[in-house]
Amino acid sequence: MASALIPEVLWAQRSSASDDAKNLVYLTINAAEITPESCKCEITSTKISFSGTNNKGVCYAVELELYGEIVPEESKKHITSRGAELVLRKKEKKAEYWPRLLKESKRMHFLKTNFDKWVDEDEQDEKDGPDFGDGEFGGMGGMDMGGMGGMDMGGMGGLDFSKLAASQGLGDSSDMPTGTGEGSDDEDEDMPGLESSESTKPNAGIEEVTEEKE
Repeated sequence: MASALIPEVLWAQRSSASDDAKNLVYLTINAAEITPESCKCEITSTKISFSGTNNKGVCYAVELELYGEIVPEESKKHITSRGAELVLRKKEKKAEYWPRLLKESKRMHFLKTNFDKWVDEDEQDEKDGPDFGDGEFGGMGGMDMGGMGGMDMGGMGGLDFSKLAASQGLGDSSDMPTGTGEGSDDEDEDMPGLESSESTKPNAGIEEVTEEKE
């Protein structure tokens, strides 16, 4: 047992002062390619013991002396080829989280927070239920996000702008400038020519008055 490797342990928790189903500790013990038949996982009120061997003959073992007591008969475990998944029922119903997983306050290199399941103490009521396994996030994949891509944006091309303008009180869209330059030709025809404009220059009138005085 002394030469066995210590597997990685991930943990998260929930707490409740009134609901046993929300007063839990989640443990994941990662032991790659372990053979389920070689695994031993024992749960007592204060300790978790795990051991097993993978298909390459590598032995894993870990003992976890818990910060608080749990209820073994109301706890669950699931052994797979990747290790073990455990859901432990805390014995004491309390709103506050455990300050740590283990009784000993010393930092353990193999012990890490499971951020996929962790929720801050003041945000845990936002969760729908106590089961925070893979199914919790699997529902996101079922969202039909492709429906947004399926929106018929091409339907905008069939929009009747004359009806839209009328509904907005803008009148018939045919009265609106088209921007094709057709209206500019009519305006050019109504403009006076350059020669007629020269005859109305003030300077021409001044010259005629000067000649009469002579």
